[in-house]
Amino acid sequence: MPRHAVRVVLVTAIVLTIATLAVAQRGRYRRRPPDPSDRGGVPRWDVAPDFQHDVFTFVRIEYSSWSDEWRGGRWSTDYPDSDLNFSFRLQELTSLKVNPEPKVLRLTDPELFDYPFIYLIEPGSLLFSDEEVKALRRYLLNGGFLMVDDFWGEDEWYNFYGQFQRVFPDREAVELALDHEIFHCVYDLKEKPQIPSINVAWSGRTFERWDAQVPHYRGVFDDQGRMMAIICHNTDLGDGWEREGVDPWYFHEFSEKRSYPLGINIVVYAMTH
Repeated sequence: MPRHAVRVVLVTAIVLTIATLAVAQRGRYRRRPPDPSDRGGVPRWDVAPDFQHDVFTFVRIEYSSWSDEWRGGRWSTDYPDSDLNFSFRLQELTSLKVNPEPKVLRLTDPELFDYPFIYLIEPGSLLFSDEEVKALRRYLLNGGFLMVDDFWGEDEWYNFYGQFQRVFPDREAVELALDHEIFHCVYDLKEKPQIPSINVAWSGRTFERWDAQVPHYRGVFDDQGRMMAIICHNTDLGDGWEREGVDPWYFHEFSEKRSYPLGINIVVYAMTH
C-alpha cells in the first residue's frame, strides 16, 4: 500500500477521557434496511479542503457467506448506524480528521488500497473467493490493517479460522495479553471487554452463546512484527456503536466504557504503527 494512504495522522493530543462524550440520546435507532444516505440523526461535519484526501475513512468489507440466503448478507450487520456513529465519535474525541461518509467495499475493489483500515463483521459463515484471498493477503502485507468483529462460539471461530488460513497458511493468530499497547494507547482498559448485543445485555449476560463466555482478542503479525489484523471474537464492538442511542444504561455500560474506548484504541494503534 502506498504510504500516502496512511497520511491520516494524529495532529497532536488525543482526547484521553470519554467522560466528555455527550450522551446524545438522539432516539434515532430504527431497525431499517441499510441505506447509507439515511444518517438517522447522526450529525454531519465539514472536512477542510486541505484534508479532503487525507481523512480517515471507516471502510466496511462486503463479502459472501453461506447464510446469505436467509440473513440478507451478514456483512451488513449493524450497518449503517454502527459506521456512522463510530465515525462521528472518532471525529469528536480524537484529533483524527475523519470522513463523515463511511464506505463499503469488496476486497477485490481497486479502491481498497486507498484506505489503511478495513472492518469485517460476523465472519462466522464467511466464504472468501480465491480472488478475495489474494487481494486481502496483498492488502495486509502492503501496510493495511484489518479489524474483525462480532462472531461467537467455536463453530463460527473455526469457519473464520479456516478462511483466514487460506490468506496466511503459515501465520497463526496470537492471543493478545492485556498489557499489549492496543488496550492502553489512548484509553487505559483494565480488562479485555466483552460487549454483547443490547438484548443479551438486558438479560444480564455479556456472552451470546454457552461456548462464548470468554472474549478473545488475537493479532496477526507480519515478518517485521507489525500487527496486520486484530480479531475480536466472542464480543461485539459494533453493537456498542450501533445502539448508543437506544438505552442510556446500555450506552453508559457498554458503548461509553468499552466499545468506543477499544474501537478508538484499535484505530489509533493501526494508524501509528
